[in-house]
Amino acid sequence: MKPKYHLGKNAIYALEGVKYMLQKERAFQIELLCILPLLVLSFFLEISVFMRIVLDFSLVLILIVESINSAIESCVDLITQDFHPLAKIAKDCASGAVFLSVMWAVILWCYVLGDLYLF
Repeated sequence: MKPKYHLGKNAIYALEGVKYMLQKERAFQIELLCILPLLVLSFFLEISVFMRIVLDFSLVLILIVESINSAIESCVDLITQDFHPLAKIAKDCASGAVFLSVMWAVILWCYVLGDLYLF
């Protein structure tokens, strides 16, 4: 029988996932080190609150997608340690999602900063 939903326990599980990402996932750690200064910088830009939210969300989205990527990789590794073309596709697609989220953030930040300081 499925256990009942418990907000406190589920919050603890979620925080354990964040803790794992911070302690064990090198890509997450590197991305976080790059993202934190940009989050601070966004508060000093002369932009609307809405645009600040958009910029900040584009950065947090990278961490969200990286977490999903790590979950997919762990599930694939749980199923097989051997090379399998479908396992490669799953891992490559998840990594591609991280890449796309990073590219989206770079494009968005370049557009906003270019609009502020170049045009």
